[in-house]
Amino acid sequence: MLEFDNVSKSFWTGTQRKVILDRASFRVELGTSLGILAPNGTGKTTLINMMAGLEKPDEGTIRRSCRISFPLGFMGGVVNKHTGLENSRYIARLYGLDPDYVEAFCRWLCGIEEYFDMPVGTYSSGMRARFTFSLMLALDFDIYLIDEGMPSTTDVEFNRKAGQILRERLETTTVVIVSHQPETLEKFARTAAVLRDGHIHLFDTLEEAKVLYDYQS
Repeated sequence: MLEFDNVSKSFWTGTQRKVILDRASFRVELGTSLGILAPNGTGKTTLINMMAGLEKPDEGTIRRSCRISFPLGFMGGVVNKHTGLENSRYIARLYGLDPDYVEAFCRWLCGIEEYFDMPVGTYSSGMRARFTFSLMLALDFDIYLIDEGMPSTTDVEFNRKAGQILRERLETTTVVIVSHQPETLEKFARTAAVLRDGHIHLFDTLEEAKVLYDYQS
């Protein structure tokens, strides 16, 4: 389970205080994927990063009683001066997984050939995206965090392989996805919420959430 208990978060923009969450309380139960509708600029990425533990709340408590992924596409933890091989084995050990398995899985899926044994800092943006996506799929999580839809690369074969693996994974795990587009949530969310003015409004269905979202847009 992932639970926010009276959580507040805000930033000073230089001219005003931007409120992301204002004493928000909600929970994500395993087996019930959640889609969160939020207009651009309201703090979608900050919310996802807080769920992953990458950002701390100003007030309140965030409880994580299960394994929660880093957001898809997140590059944190990957060290540019280390090779793909070194990064994959290091992160495998961080998560208590078999380094040999994680290395072999990433090498097979990302398909960057000899570059896997070169520093990540030498990768093109496309190769970096394939490597980090492969790394996330190599790890085993109870909740997957997605910011603005499924990531993709310019490599069609990689997208096909990675997409199939992720679809199979998501059949047995829980997803939290945030987006400003309702159609992005339709494939994943069983329940839905709207983030607006620092408050999370929870609904049983995406259709109910869309009524409020469209009314306030």
